[in-house]
Amino acid sequence: MKKNNVIAVDFDGTLCVDRYPAIGFENIKLIETLKSLRCNGCKLILWTCRKGIYLDAAIHWCQDFGLEFDSINENLPEHIELYGDDSRKIFADIYIDDRAVYPQDPILNLIQ
Repeated sequence: MKKNNVIAVDFDGTLCVDRYPAIGFENIKLIETLKSLRCNGCKLILWTCRKGIYLDAAIHWCQDFGLEFDSINENLPEHIELYGDDSRKIFADIYIDDRAVYPQDPILNLIQ
């Protein structure tokens, strides 16, 4: 993986088992992988629907595992500066989400 890749990662169902509004068991393999990638120059964005106290709880939970983010629910500061605003769509090179579907995934044939 290239240094400086931007990785957007979901929380519920991805970093942990989905138990919203509670927090489920951790996905330790993913957490350790993301920590390693960040140490090697990748940028991490926590990309979640959580807000308020539920978002705060998720951030603290991640910190307890030593997982830090370069941005939370917004684009990286350098991208905001470059483009002059913070688009609603988070820019990333890689999106990690339990609800993700790759555009050429066979599941899409079912809904066409």
